[in-house]
Amino acid sequence: MSSTANFNDAAEPTTASRIDKLARRRAKAKMGWFAHATAFTVVNLGLITLSLMTGGTWAIYPLLGWGVGLAMHGVSVWALPQGSALMDRMVEKERAKLSGSRRTDLW
Repeated sequence: MSSTANFNDAAEPTTASRIDKLARRRAKAKMGWFAHATAFTVVNLGLITLSLMTGGTWAIYPLLGWGVGLAMHGVSVWALPQGSALMDRMVEKERAKLSGSRRTDLW
């Protein structure tokens, strides 16, 4: 029984660490979306006010254009799975490139 407990204890920090890393990544992505949505709201309220004061309806164009970008950002944060295998593969590929390169300019 003690060997099973030791095995579980050894595996647990790795799992907990991975869960913590993924949770932080998801929280950071959601906070980024909230910041984006706040900027969208504040700027577009100002543009709508300016547009109405000048008697025009031009504010709808930046509102729609930026709204599409905000919607796509929202889909990537809220609807698509975070921590996907694709992202993990891309990170590993970049790590391999950077660790194999001895150049001073890494870009």
